[in-house]
This record gives sequence, C-alpha cells and structure tokens, in this order.
Amino acid sequence: MIPLAPIENGRESWDAGVTVARHRHAAAYAAIVLSGGYEECGSRGRFAVLPGDVLLHGLYDAHLDRFAARGTDILNLALPPSAFSGVSAGRVADADVIARMAETDVEAAVAELTVQLKALPADAGDWPSLLAADLLRDPRLRLGAWAAAHGLAPATVSRGFHKMFRVSPATFRAEARAQRALTRIACQTQPLAAIAVETGFADQAHLSRATKALTGAPPARWRRSNPFKINRTRLR
Repeated sequence: MIPLAPIENGRESWDAGVTVARHRHAAAYAAIVLSGGYEECGSRGRFAVLPGDVLLHGLYDAHLDRFAARGTDILNLALPPSAFSGVSAGRVADADVIARMAETDVEAAVAELTVQLKALPADAGDWPSLLAADLLRDPRLRLGAWAAAHGLAPATVSRGFHKMFRVSPATFRAEARAQRALTRIACQTQPLAAIAVETGFADQAHLSRATKALTGAPPARWRRSNPFKINRTRLR
C-alpha cells in the first residue's frame, strides 16, 4: 500500500518546483487553488490547475502533485464521501470568499463551494491522459486493444503511463473500480453482492479482496465501523 497522508481543513502552501510523491487520503476533500498552480495526476485523471480551480477527491483516491515554478496556496475542505458525485474538477468564481468563510465556518464554506462550483473535464491533451479517462469510463477496457487502436506498443503504453501517473494502467484500472465500490459501501445500504456486480467485480469475494488491498480492511468492516464521518471542526 502507498502512504496514507492526513488531510486537515485549512490552507496549505507549497514551494515552487516541489514534486509530492504519489500518496493516498482516506477522506474525501476539495482542494481549492488560491494562488499559483500545479499539475495533479491521480485516481481521477490528470489536471493542470490555476487560481480558482478546484480538485475533488474521493475516499482513498491517490495522486501525485507537481508544483509550478512559483509558490502555490491551497484551501482544503473535508467533504462527505458522496459529495459532488461524478465531478472531479471544477472552477469557482470567487475562491477568496470561500476561504474567508472557511476561517470561521467550514460547513458554510462547503455550502458556498457547492453554489459556485462549475464542473471542468480532466486534461486529455496527450495519450496517457486519454488512457486514464478511458479507464475511468470503462473498467473492462482491454489495454492491448487500446494500445493497438492508438498505434502504440503495449510496452510503450505501460512505460509512458507509469512515468506520468507513477502506477501501471492495470493497477490504475483496478484501483478506480475499488474506489467506486468503496464509495457505494460507505454511502448506501445495498448488499455487498449487489455492489460487486454493479461496479464490475466477478463476485463479492472479488470485491472484498480489492477493497482490502486498497484500504487494509474488507468492505464489511468499513460498513460496520462507518469511519467516513467528516470531522467538522472549525479552522484555526
């Protein structure tokens, strides 16, 4: 398992030129760019973001970050697991308003984010980004067929994707499927067998193995313990 990194409500700053290695967060959250910019390659694709842009992360999403040639300030806001379902990135009209609200009332800041957010697509400017988007759309995508359709050798696809995302295409696909299932487990009361079928697993046992590989525990334990409650402490 890759390292788990904590997420706290509030601002964080990154120096110019820093690269943060691929890591994972156990909680869902929004990252709002207040100044500067960076590139993120992660579970939801590849994004190049600037002030006013927002990246949305689900349960156990993984990503790496490459910060631009100037410092970057970000506002992190914890979210419920099902927040902004189907949206990975967006833009807000006034990030400073949300940041000021978050200083005294995180829930109000999240509500304002909901009002302002306009969804944006992931970057599909090159083939690794396109492959990530296709894997997210179709968890049954055959990598060999995709490579052939785009005039690429399978080994080239594997190396090029890993260079950008720091994970193989097959692992990216497997993690995406497990993350979709995990969000349903946390937010819905459907039987695990039904969730397994709907998210592309062969059976409940297959789902359990994938969830345990992603989080360290089987899905039944996550559902019983319900560890995805958001701590709504105010910002310091």
